[in-house]
Amino acid sequence: MEGSSLLLADRSVLITGASAGIGAAAARVFCREGARVTLVARRAPELATLVEDLRTAGHQAQYVVADVSRTEDVARAVAAAVSAYGRLDAAFNNAGVGAEPKPLHLLDEGVYDSVMDTNVRGVWNCMRHEIRAMLTTGGGAIVNNSSTAGLVATPVTAAYIASKHAVLGLTKAAATEYAAQGIRVNALAPGSTRSEMIDAWLKENPAMEEVLLQSAPLPRIAAPEEIAEAAAWLCSDRASFVIGATLSVDGGWTTR
Repeated sequence: MEGSSLLLADRSVLITGASAGIGAAAARVFCREGARVTLVARRAPELATLVEDLRTAGHQAQYVVADVSRTEDVARAVAAAVSAYGRLDAAFNNAGVGAEPKPLHLLDEGVYDSVMDTNVRGVWNCMRHEIRAMLTTGGGAIVNNSSTAGLVATPVTAAYIASKHAVLGLTKAAATEYAAQGIRVNALAPGSTRSEMIDAWLKENPAMEEVLLQSAPLPRIAAPEEIAEAAAWLCSDRASFVIGATLSVDGGWTTR
């Protein structure tokens, strides 16, 4: 689609954590911008409904039920993208999990491992298979979803903070390794965003919503689509000189 004004015209894009929240919003935004998407998550019913909606709207979309912490699952998802669309041009590694807030010394080993498996091993798993596919076709763009928790620390969320800091380290490492081969790797650091994770947390801690609203220059919680728009731009050629960066999408929260 030469000359198209769409950000991602005819691009094959893989999106993880796509069954809800930022991932589902990204599926809609990326398709609106012309992408052909492969959606990945662990929940089949939600993926099937989303893909049906996208196809009804005239977009090219498929889904793969997969756990990003499992190497064979990620390999299968990337292979599905290449098989369906001939190549992999971009990826938004968005899958992530949180954990119940607890002081570090009370943090259960299994909870720590679960958070690190999805948030860190999952990103590493995705990148290595995505990069292999992109190297065969001359390059691409990868965006890893971190968090403001990857930039600063807050109490009682040690595992999540460690995992999101690690995502930024992986992003920078991959960016320096593959820039010369045509693969751009960047990260997002979203602030508080409407999602199942934060809605559940606010339900358990209702007073925290007001705290969040008071702690940023833009006093509101982001819509998932606002994060997805930033991811789409980073995946596009309009961000062609952006490599190894972390884009904060947080209403100014990290400027405090």
